[in-house]
Amino acid sequence: MKKLLIIFLMILTACATPKKCCSQVDLKKYFKFATFYGAASGGTSISDVDVFSVSNGLETATIQTPFDYNLAFGVRKIARFGYENKAQTFYDGTENSWSDGANIGKVKGLEFLFEVDYSRQQGNEYLDQHHFIRFVNNKYILKGEYLEDGFADIKYFETSQRYRYKVNDKLSFNAGLAQRLSEPYGYDPLAEWVLSNGNIHYTYLALQEGYNVNVAASEYFSPNGELVATSKEIWEEVVIPTVLSDYTERKRNELDLIIQHSVVLGFDYYHYTKTFWTHAWANVMPYHLDEGGDYSYHKYEGKQWLDYGGGVIFGTKITNRIGVFTEGKYNKYWNREWYDFKLGINYIIR
Repeated sequence: MKKLLIIFLMILTACATPKKCCSQVDLKKYFKFATFYGAASGGTSISDVDVFSVSNGLETATIQTPFDYNLAFGVRKIARFGYENKAQTFYDGTENSWSDGANIGKVKGLEFLFEVDYSRQQGNEYLDQHHFIRFVNNKYILKGEYLEDGFADIKYFETSQRYRYKVNDKLSFNAGLAQRLSEPYGYDPLAEWVLSNGNIHYTYLALQEGYNVNVAASEYFSPNGELVATSKEIWEEVVIPTVLSDYTERKRNELDLIIQHSVVLGFDYYHYTKTFWTHAWANVMPYHLDEGGDYSYHKYEGKQWLDYGGGVIFGTKITNRIGVFTEGKYNKYWNREWYDFKLGINYIIR
């Protein structure tokens, strides 16, 4: 994946740069107006929870959740649209610019974003990444993007090359090809363990994974010999879910990444005045090349499928006192969804 990203960046830079030798390329020009940032933030997580048990007399245990935190590192060079105001003096990594998902920016030329976030929320740790670099011209769009969203459990690297048709200064359509590198979504590691009645032969799977069971004594041991359950109920409700989760993650990680070639169609619309603005974009992938691999998504879907995504930003000042807004993004790749939205009304007392 890293090699593909490097190759794409080299091609993109070559296309966007006037034909000069390497010693004449002015890197300062490309990083002009870019911002490098690093920030840390944190706060109290959910409060401690007391758990009671009467199995061996009254016992009390306290479940403590460590504090939440976020570490962000990045660099961005993206021109702000008319409706976007930089509310803060510094970038702190918590910004959520909805327009970053659009196909084109406010200006032509080269723009980029590279950001990594390490975070912990309510005891769960996540690594989120969003990197993209794009070059926009009147006639074409080149873009490379890497997205890793821990909440949505989605991770892929995508490149696209599109022809752009400008209807006017507000509306443009584009069409071209996209290539996505990802794990083989659709693959179900537990499918081979499903019995004819639809249940999972979970105990046999656990034994294959190194667990040991002493049925007579109702004792269940982990692969390292630790006693993990003393009853069938605990075995089935606590240990087995962990076994299935670990097995599924391990089997998925053992597989090589696959590349998906697709046709992509899209549009962008942007209109702005001080009292009314609309920004909308969308992408649709209606056709995907079937290369017949063992883990091709065609094998699991059984036919062509539709991947799509888009966003809309709308705001209007109805009067000098009243304004309404709505913003949202939605994506669906390989039947995995991730989205954000917000809407509201403002009233100013004068």
